[in-house]
Amino acid sequence: MRSTLTDTGILFRRSVTHTFRSPEILVGITISPVMFVLLFRYVFGGAIEIAGTTYVNFLMAGIFVQTIAFGALTTSISLASDLEKGIVDRFFSLPMSRSAILTGRTIADLLRNVFTILVMVVVGVLVGYRPEGSFIDWMAALGLMLMFSFAISWVGALMAIGVPNVEALQQISFIVILPLTFASSAFVEPETMPKYLQAFAENQPVTQVVDAVRALTLDQPLDGSALSSVLWSLGILIVAVPLAAIAFRRTASR
Repeated sequence: MRSTLTDTGILFRRSVTHTFRSPEILVGITISPVMFVLLFRYVFGGAIEIAGTTYVNFLMAGIFVQTIAFGALTTSISLASDLEKGIVDRFFSLPMSRSAILTGRTIADLLRNVFTILVMVVVGVLVGYRPEGSFIDWMAALGLMLMFSFAISWVGALMAIGVPNVEALQQISFIVILPLTFASSAFVEPETMPKYLQAFAENQPVTQVVDAVRALTLDQPLDGSALSSVLWSLGILIVAVPLAAIAFRRTASR
């Protein structure tokens, strides 16, 4: 166990160091979320009315969750790149814990997402975001977002093992995440959608996380979305972690 924790820490530092030495990754976790905030705030903000609050207050929870969902898939891109370049094969030849290769990377994604959320909060406040939640509410919202992010990271790891090609994986990730974030309560209320789409939007995981984060950060009454968020994240982890571990073990035995 001590050896596994040590190896996980080493690979965690490797992933974090790689992030801050790669301008393209830094742009992805800072500039892209800022652009989403500004575009939705000023392009759609004047056309969409939300009862009880401003659109920018309604919007930010959706931007948070969308960004961490895309950011969590950094795991898949980075792991696919390592598989494609043969770096993972070199790790397999070393006397180290193989599980640390996945665990260190997914934990590093959590740190990146914390940094991204902080950037978005600052930008949101500058464009009119006025959260009313307490410090404890914010910590609860952050916990829900990071738990969901961690779950999506393991889905990304599983995808990377199955499709170890960076270009193909980028397209697949986009196809998977984009419908989930837009067909949700992230940017508009599901009640405005057609009935068939509304049923999907109201019950999928992104909506549950967005609703919980929105209620916590705006000091609104919590419904069952917080519990649903936890259950969805746990469910994804229960399925994705063993599958990723089995697939990774098969990769190592080839």
